Amino acid sequence: MAEPLSTDPYKGVRDFYPAEWERVGAMFSAIRDTLRAWGYEEYNASPLERTELYEAKTSEEIVNEQTYTFTDRGGRSVTLRPEMTPTLARMVAAKRRELTFPLRWFSIGNRFRYERPQKGRLREFYQADIDLVGLPEGEADIEIVQLASAILTAFGATERDFIIRVNSRSLLNAACEAAGLTGDAVRQYLRLLDKRSKMTPEAFRAASTAITATDPLTLIDSKKMDAFIFTLKERGIGNIVFDAGITRGFDYYTGMIFEVFDTNPTNPRSLFGGGRYDGLVALWGDDAVPAVGFALGDVTLADFLETHSLLPKSDFGRPQVYLGTPTAGDIPAAQAFADTLRKEGFRVFVNLSDRSLGDQIKDAVKRGVPLFLAYGVDEVARQTVRMKILRTGEEAELPASELPARLRAGS
Repeated sequence: MAEPLSTDPYKGVRDFYPAEWERVGAMFSAIRDTLRAWGYEEYNASPLERTELYEAKTSEEIVNEQTYTFTDRGGRSVTLRPEMTPTLARMVAAKRRELTFPLRWFSIGNRFRYERPQKGRLREFYQADIDLVGLPEGEADIEIVQLASAILTAFGATERDFIIRVNSRSLLNAACEAAGLTGDAVRQYLRLLDKRSKMTPEAFRAASTAITATDPLTLIDSKKMDAFIFTLKERGIGNIVFDAGITRGFDYYTGMIFEVFDTNPTNPRSLFGGGRYDGLVALWGDDAVPAVGFALGDVTLADFLETHSLLPKSDFGRPQVYLGTPTAGDIPAAQAFADTLRKEGFRVFVNLSDRSLGDQIKDAVKRGVPLFLAYGVDEVARQTVRMKILRTGEEAELPASELPARLRAGS
């Protein structure tokens, strides 16, 4: 006899039962509201991309070690997207003559990376990518950092809960050049710097010394970031600091880069980050288009919100009304009445079983539906409904025509 199939999901990915999916939906709903308030438009694309899209500019480590890449039946190398920025650049390049710049775009969807599952890291995760395309360094960079802060404060976070650390990839490159590094040595050092937070100081120094006798971090001119930081503080972002060790893992960054960290000692990790990438669109053989953006994943965001007791309520998808039927013969009339409520914008669950009203009430409680309505031949004849508020046990009979107003009033 064959072994039964496992009910476990693939390693490093998650099943989302309704309550769990509601939580993810509630987080991204709040993010959508904030982004739309800032004038950002949502876009999307397939998670399947040609592998060369990532080979051109994404981190070598991600391409070689963390992508889900396969050959399709037509002999083409295909990759499940590990990030969204190259896709955005491809889309902009495809229609750059038709688009109205600057673009304020965002996309929310799943991303895939083959890495060791651990706290804050999974092989499939959901992420919001936010980009401002078509403006040079300056106000666009300031807006992106402000927006990163606005998303967290929209959940109720304060500046005491997180810190924004900024640096510049151009400053890092200049420091590497001053230290005598060129070509592959620069890439080796920046990859090492990106891993520094996971290493002991001694291990980092030993690895750095193997690449260069002079640590480029000692040569960075931090004063060149003073005006940028000062402007952000003037505009209300008081929790921003310069950090020469911030590098970001992708090769396409060209200017300002930043990461947001939780300040709680139980979760002292990078939550998300981004920066300026002015060269990606030019990969398609046209002029460069300046761009800046960041990405925010659901796993680290949920950790942050849970740490600070800021997880949003996630009952927006649950039925508001459980419409009970005294007998199975009452179901057609109940469905018709439910349709009138749905047209008014309410979420209605109709009983389709032959269980007693008492058992239906227990079912409504178990499902977390707040309001139970009994609707049978008597209610149809009198054009009334019998209502029971399950949280308090309060019961009332009222004209069916008055029910929508009562529901909007929250009872």
